[in-house]
Amino acid sequence: MELIKKYFPNLDPSVEEKLSRLGDLYADWNSKINVISRKDMDHFYERHVLHSLGIAAFIQFETGTQILDVGCGGGFPGIPLAIMNPDCQFHLIDSIGKKIKVVKGVAEALDLQNLTAEQIRVENHPKQYDFIISRAVTAFPDFVKLCHNKFLPTNKNAITNGIIYLKGGDFEGEIKPFKNRASVTPLTNYFEEEFFETKKIIHLSM
Repeated sequence: MELIKKYFPNLDPSVEEKLSRLGDLYADWNSKINVISRKDMDHFYERHVLHSLGIAAFIQFETGTQILDVGCGGGFPGIPLAIMNPDCQFHLIDSIGKKIKVVKGVAEALDLQNLTAEQIRVENHPKQYDFIISRAVTAFPDFVKLCHNKFLPTNKNAITNGIIYLKGGDFEGEIKPFKNRASVTPLTNYFEEEFFETKKIIHLSM
């Protein structure tokens, strides 16, 4: 948690308390249903919680913003962001049931009233949202195709409605078709740890 407080020093006490409980909750769930590698559990707050909160450093969501986390796995980036933004609504989806079981278990333990979770593929999900968030579940053009009709038409945030995608490595070719609508922000703009040197946020206006 010291790492989180380094970059988010003015957390509401209830937000800090919930974030501080994530480590033990995921250690417990991971012993029953393996959703995070053992190596990553050793760096849990850096590689999962802080990485997810890169989106919170990039944008402060307005009250009432509706956000869909696609391919959420065990709950990232959706759960840390839902904790950080209690006045926004988060819906987390994944096609794998055991991952959604973990998400629901963590959300229930933390009493996250602003988070729901569902086992479903995004192409079969009927609702629309202000933003779709994800941590690099597939090649970016494929992800855009899956999500293209899932956005609310009216913008209420500082950036336009669309995809906010956490991705690492070289993906210049993947975003080339969208160069007029996509912006890329290095996470090194916000965090100094070595882990973030190749990590970026793509925002694609939809």
